[in-house]
Amino acid sequence: MIFSMTSRLQKPKAILPSDKQHHLGGTLFLVSLLIFFLSSILLYGIYAYSRRGDPESAAPLPSMFLISTACLLVISVLVHAATRAIRREKRATTSVLLLVSGFTAVVFMGLQFDAMSEMLAGPALDGGTGKGVVGMVVVLALLHAVHVAGGVVALTVVSIRSWLGRYDHERHWPVDFAAQYWHFLDVVWLCMLLAFCLTTGGFVL
Repeated sequence: MIFSMTSRLQKPKAILPSDKQHHLGGTLFLVSLLIFFLSSILLYGIYAYSRRGDPESAAPLPSMFLISTACLLVISVLVHAATRAIRREKRATTSVLLLVSGFTAVVFMGLQFDAMSEMLAGPALDGGTGKGVVGMVVVLALLHAVHVAGGVVALTVVSIRSWLGRYDHERHWPVDFAAQYWHFLDVVWLCMLLAFCLTTGGFVL
């Protein structure tokens, strides 16, 4: 009898239909974003390769891009820690981790905008076709920053709902999706940065 009761307690809870729908919707959302960003990076690469002979295309990348990349990696670590915390019913810890992640994301956007302003104020925009390469770098970075801004809003909402006790060790899909979204943005930005390094002057350290 004791063995029977233990088996029932250890039996995993079935996923509710609503959770299945959320998982499917989240997956489709990330897949659509993946297609969008891959297409954008591919088009950028084709254009930049066609302009590889222009001296203006060798404009260096701002060092702020490296610092902001470190911020993005920190965010991924924090949101992953949040998924571990909510599974242990540590709602307060989860909320703090998500809020710190959101604050770090705001810092990331500030650094990105500073880097983009530096590129736009550089000599590459004075003339020549190289300004198109620099301009596309700024556009891609801006597109990524817009999605980061959306992620900040999501982190804030999920953090508040966690503080209110809406999630526990069984129902924590929003926290998991927030982590998946940030890991996705992390990978996309690293791919963008690699493309930028290969098609511009790279970083001057």
